[in-house]
Amino acid sequence: MTDIRSYMKDFLPICREDMDKRGWTQCDFVYISGDAYVDHSSFGHAIISRILELNGYKVGIIPQPDWKDKNSISILGEPRLGFLVAAGNMDSMVNHYTVSKKRRNFDAYTPGGVIGKRPDYATIVYCNLIRQTYKKTPIIIGGIEASLRRLAHYDYWSNKVKRSILLDSGADLISYGMGEHSIVEIADALNAGIDVKDITFIRGTVYKAKNLEHLYDEYIMLPSYDEICSDKKTYAESFYKQYCNTDPFVAKQNTKIQSILSRIRHHILSHSRNLTMCIQWII
Repeated sequence: MTDIRSYMKDFLPICREDMDKRGWTQCDFVYISGDAYVDHSSFGHAIISRILELNGYKVGIIPQPDWKDKNSISILGEPRLGFLVAAGNMDSMVNHYTVSKKRRNFDAYTPGGVIGKRPDYATIVYCNLIRQTYKKTPIIIGGIEASLRRLAHYDYWSNKVKRSILLDSGADLISYGMGEHSIVEIADALNAGIDVKDITFIRGTVYKAKNLEHLYDEYIMLPSYDEICSDKKTYAESFYKQYCNTDPFVAKQNTKIQSILSRIRHHILSHSRNLTMCIQWII
């Protein structure tokens, strides 16, 4: 613990030189953030990375990588356990556009207020960028952008109902909401050698599965993706059921079946403290 706390007096590595100063050859986790690196508790990447470091994990940060260059994702090398990805303290679309969909000219989370240092739908773009280079490395997404898009959702910017961000991003897990506890559980599971596809037991996460045989608790079925796309009232009812089942004391589990082009179905499971969602693929 003494060594870890001595590390915590320094900034986290953002380049190979910083890793060399710590004597690291590989990070356990590499955190991709749409914000500039600010080591303060008002920033999600600082909280999550420092908590992981306190638990003995080596964490490097790549702040605002160039999404037009896939090499920007690999400056710290491949992490031992996985990538952590978040768009930043703000949803990237809110960061970029006003409510009237006009482009903003100032970014409070970028040095100098420079706009355009992160892409639209940053979480999806960063994850797809990672997948171009690291096909099988676990990717865990989080932050406000992923949290608000964990289920099928209405996207104001495109005026469409979209599916879970877990599918469009190609990530393996979503750690949503206040992720201080779930991220440590995820890290411990990966460190213990559990395949990321088998991490289906941590509250506050979203995962994909081929079937629902592992679901053993009572749950509530939510309307399908096609149903909520075709009927606004059904969408509202689905949202209300989700809202009523996020309380840590009285909530029940929710399972959601969604179909896309009649070939893909998503099943969403929710635990009583935080929704744990299971997305089932049927090809």
